[in-house]
Amino acid sequence: MGKTGGRADFEWVYSDQPHTSRRKEILAKYPEIKALMGPDPQLKWVVTAMVFTQLLACYMVKDLPWKWVFFWAYGFGGCINHSLTLAIHDISHNVAFGNKLARLNRWFAMWANLPIGLPYSASFKKYHIDHHRYLGGDGLDVDIPTDLEGWFFCTPLRKVLWLFLQPLFYALRPLVVNPKPISRLELANAAVQFAVDFLIFYLWGLKPIVYLIAGSILCMGLHPISGHFIAEHYMFLKGHETYSYYGSLNKITFNVGYHMEHHDFPSVPGSRLPQVKKIAAEYYDFLPQHTSWNQVLWDFVFDSSIGPFARIKRQYKLVKQE
Repeated sequence: MGKTGGRADFEWVYSDQPHTSRRKEILAKYPEIKALMGPDPQLKWVVTAMVFTQLLACYMVKDLPWKWVFFWAYGFGGCINHSLTLAIHDISHNVAFGNKLARLNRWFAMWANLPIGLPYSASFKKYHIDHHRYLGGDGLDVDIPTDLEGWFFCTPLRKVLWLFLQPLFYALRPLVVNPKPISRLELANAAVQFAVDFLIFYLWGLKPIVYLIAGSILCMGLHPISGHFIAEHYMFLKGHETYSYYGSLNKITFNVGYHMEHHDFPSVPGSRLPQVKKIAAEYYDFLPQHTSWNQVLWDFVFDSSIGPFARIKRQYKLVKQE
């Protein structure tokens, strides 16, 4: 991909995000895409199987030496947990049970949250709406790094550290950039999560808890699957703020790599995004795309033109409610 040039600030633009106009144009030409919107009846079963797999793994690691607990956390359990965070991403768009059963989607997201070890789903939903509605919005889209992150994490070693600490930044950045009151749903998410954590600890001890939480943190940090965090919106080519990846890792990440298609049609579940690309191929085939998340991570670390500042930002005119 092309270079963005050495960066000391974000790329500020004064136009709307491209997904709004492209969505209208594609739907006008291919109205059959509307039939792809709505719930995915298989999602709830896939997620439930993943949750039970992790509960079984908790039982199996309870007597392992610590080194093997961390080995399996990084190599197996963390991959499932990262995939579950992407299932929660899909569920946040109500594609498990549909918009008419929005509340059921919220509770099902808490079920998907259980193996992650820490409450996550309700807060993610609250902020992810803004990421779609105000993509790149200054003070609104908490997916954008802070100025401090962009200034400090600018060398290869510091960028590796930033990748490793990504879960921490994703957890704390909203509190700095766009703080919101804690909702009842977030309190319920925390209560359910910690109750299950305590039950696992009571039944099988500390090692399963470490297995779950360490896997989540490690595999959302410096891990091949985590390449999608960088691949989705970091500006590898000047002027382009969303990129897709069509490789094999989509099979274990609910097609999160189809990210241009997802932002164009967030109501289409991940399982059907390849159909969107197939129907409207001329809109996507010639846009910049990534072929490897590992390569994305490598380029992010060692290419001086890419770093936390390599993001497009824009101002949205709105009155923020107190």
